[in-house]
Amino acid sequence: MKLFVWDLHGVLEVGNDLSVIDISNAVLESFGYKERFSFNDGSALYGLKWYEYFNWLLATNDYERDLKLQEACFELSESRLDLQCRWLQPTPGASAVLAEIESRHDQILISNTRPRSLDTFLSKLGYERFFSASNSFAVDGHAIDARRSKSDVLRRFLSDSAEKQYEDIVIIGDSPSDMKLKDVAGGTTYLYAHPGLAFRECVADHKIHDLRRVLDSR
Repeated sequence: MKLFVWDLHGVLEVGNDLSVIDISNAVLESFGYKERFSFNDGSALYGLKWYEYFNWLLATNDYERDLKLQEACFELSESRLDLQCRWLQPTPGASAVLAEIESRHDQILISNTRPRSLDTFLSKLGYERFFSASNSFAVDGHAIDARRSKSDVLRRFLSDSAEKQYEDIVIIGDSPSDMKLKDVAGGTTYLYAHPGLAFRECVADHKIHDLRRVLDSR
């Protein structure tokens, strides 16, 4: 048996980058700023922490301001599901890949999002049949005082599942930090980018634009 470790945003979903822009612009308006992000900005900035978006757009370095705007974005996204989920869709073919893996192996999902948001995303995307509280983890990686990382979560999961003795760990993500999960216990890494998008700069065993390629590691 193998363990497949999934990232969520930019891998199992499409559209969240657009929702981030909608929410960010709504917050900018509520704070009285005239500046606005474009959807092209969202594609270029995607993967940064939310406060870093505002540091980029507003140009002058004001860490406290950017953190306040980030917190307002999280609050708005949790209170306005219409904004948070407006563009969100499952990556084409992802459900079939998850179902195939589930039939033979274990899989977990580790996301940098907040716990409440993760439940919403899984429900909206129809992935709650694959990921429950026992195998989906929200790291809240955007929090400035984040107390655990994706590596911490994977390390703890493997410790709690020591009796499984996985033949391999297969890691699928879209960022350098996802690929570094290999440092926890080895494994095989797949760096994913949606068709038409460039891969982010990092080392990976495989670089793919089609999630079905992950099935090569079944």
